[in-house]
Amino acid sequence: AYAVLAYHTAWVKVHAPAEFYAANMTIEADSTDKLKVLLADARRQGVEFEPPDINRGVARFEPVADHRVRYGLAAVKGTGQSAIEAIVAAREGAGVHEGQGGGPFRSLFDFCLRIDRQRVNKRVVEALVKAGAFDALVAEPAVGRAQLLASVALAFDWAETQAANALQAGLFDFGDETHGSSTQEPALVHAAPWEMRELLGHEKVALGFHLSGHLFDAWRDEVRRFARRPIAELTDQREPQLLAGIVGEVRTASTARGRLVIFELDDGSMTLEISIDEDKLGEQRALLQDEALVVIQGRTQPDRRGGGLRFSPLQIWDLAGARARFGRYLAVDVNGGMPPVADVLGLWPARRVETEAGPLRQGLSIRLRMHRRAAVAEIDLGDQARFWPCDEALGRWRSIAHGGAATVVYE
Repeated sequence: AYAVLAYHTAWVKVHAPAEFYAANMTIEADSTDKLKVLLADARRQGVEFEPPDINRGVARFEPVADHRVRYGLAAVKGTGQSAIEAIVAAREGAGVHEGQGGGPFRSLFDFCLRIDRQRVNKRVVEALVKAGAFDALVAEPAVGRAQLLASVALAFDWAETQAANALQAGLFDFGDETHGSSTQEPALVHAAPWEMRELLGHEKVALGFHLSGHLFDAWRDEVRRFARRPIAELTDQREPQLLAGIVGEVRTASTARGRLVIFELDDGSMTLEISIDEDKLGEQRALLQDEALVVIQGRTQPDRRGGGLRFSPLQIWDLAGARARFGRYLAVDVNGGMPPVADVLGLWPARRVETEAGPLRQGLSIRLRMHRRAAVAEIDLGDQARFWPCDEALGRWRSIAHGGAATVVYE
């Protein structure tokens, strides 16, 4: 009987993949770990996922094409079956407040006005915003999600005011709704756009993982300027190779030779499991944090046990350390005036480390780039003007550079 069941299940997975994954993910909707495994397996089989959508989604995962699944709204953390049923009922015109029809929600304010606010509270709406369920109502997710999240309290207050006044007629309205200015929806609260890392971070809080993108995408353009080889293109060669990716699943294991640190490195092309002796890591152990970006130089050798290649790290950097190691200099555009170089150097000085060859200053040098009508000149500030190129320091340079042009040059 179990063999027959396994055969039937395998047949459905091959011939009806969307239905197979939709059913399994609906069953495991409360388990982030199991959903993550199913999602990764589905993507390897070519199945795509539509994000949660308040105007099209229902509680369960739904197959919408042969290789496409719509994400179930009830799988968003902090929602629940009752809240999702209330949202679907309002959208379909069943159980909505008197005088309000169904149909797609037109805005956050329309949504908050029409849903049953006893069953759908602010936390539910905030979770749906973070998960991307309101993306269809905005032009740009990075901007829209930030503004929507900042506007949830305002939308609930506005909806409560509309409900309180629904049965009251204005003294001078005379039934003419065009004069009812109080029914006009307010504008969304202004909020700074989210960067990719922030957007995916909120998404992980709501879903348990990243659905709309890969965390490596936030750094891909810069990292590929010096670590050009994707993990999927790792080859067996004697020369050291440079890889970059996001750290995950960090753990330690005891062996006869000592303790091993084992972690996954993922750049979106492939996930590679790497192990290294804990004693060899030293201070680099602090870089191996979940969802941290690291750059690793190492050598490959055939994996006799599992087949494929085994990657042995020689050196690990975070992005700031990689900029200091592989960047040539920081090019800063100036327009006549002298930027406050000393202030930046004081806040983010170069680091002094001891090596076998003696003390070494680690940092990135600076070149001021001056533009004139007929020429461009670069002024190299010399080795003493090195700074530590962390994100905060680069942000400061961009804030004082002409036109925000402060770029790490790698070639």
